Amino acid sequence: MGKDTIADMLTLIRNADMNRKRTVQIPLTNITENIVKILLREGFVENVRKHGESNKYFLVLTLRYRRNRKESYKTFLNLKRISTPGLRIYSNYQQIPRVLGGMGIVILSTSRGIMTDREARLERIGGEVLCYIW
Repeated sequence: MGKDTIADMLTLIRNADMNRKRTVQIPLTNITENIVKILLREGFVENVRKHGESNKYFLVLTLRYRRNRKESYKTFLNLKRISTPGLRIYSNYQQIPRVLGGMGIVILSTSRGIMTDREARLERIGGEVLCYIW
């Protein structure tokens, strides 16, 4: 049995966000690197850098927070894994779901790489729905 690296990555980010951690270390794989690039490009993460220790490489993410002192702390990231190793969820480009009416993003694994729902609709290709982020 293989590990679900995408679910592990989302859980690490979600836990760090809930505990108000500024940075989080994620094991480096090609899939996690591509997803983190999308998170950085879409503005969900402030900074990303690679870090290596004794043949193990990590991505160090700097998380972005809301600065509102009047209200209690609210998590900034909501992450949800959709397609799992036990149940793959596929969608063509016409039926790609919208998160919060287009405010959130859907990350897809397509034949042209990992991309957001907007990019997949523009290129008119579907793929495996990996996760929702809003």
